[in-house]
Amino acid sequence: MHADLSALADVELVRLALAGQEAGARQLIARYERPVFALVLRMVGDREVAEELAQDTFVRALNRLDTYRTERKFSSWLFRIANNAAIDHLRRRAPETVSLDGDRGAVTLEAAAEGAIQVAESGPSPLERLEASELGAAIAAAIAQLRPAYRACVQLRFIEDQSYEEIAVALDLPIGTVKTHLHRAKLELHERLRGLA
Repeated sequence: MHADLSALADVELVRLALAGQEAGARQLIARYERPVFALVLRMVGDREVAEELAQDTFVRALNRLDTYRTERKFSSWLFRIANNAAIDHLRRRAPETVSLDGDRGAVTLEAAAEGAIQVAESGPSPLERLEASELGAAIAAAIAQLRPAYRACVQLRFIEDQSYEEIAVALDLPIGTVKTHLHRAKLELHERLRGLA
């Protein structure tokens, strides 16, 4: 099959993959590799580990594709697998803080900044761009200090633009818990970022 599959819905791609057509699986990976990697990177703070966990997420997802329930969003199901992989990794490793500067494995400031959340990079002056970059790094640092459950909720809500219901499905949490996590995360972020605005 050489047809362009990019226009197909996730459910259709899942059906193709389950029918043994690799093109369906490849299209699902292409569609979600960046969001999954971004979610995992924000959780673990290490680019190499995030790449491994993202690959592991897709291996797990493709091996369990027959357990995906089509009445749910595929992205929520996939993000749950990614979140669980990141949480498992964080539990296994020795207690260590996530880098406040973005990517822990970075050799240069530019590479470290790639792991930081970017805030409005356009500005008429280099000073404004620098201030926006510093604000983005400060926000990323504050998010990195949140506990993993809060970080996952913040990532899915504000970066992946998921609804409360989608986050609840992705993280296997009641909606009330998602709202509580987000509320507490906002309070912690407000406290950590006080004085920057």
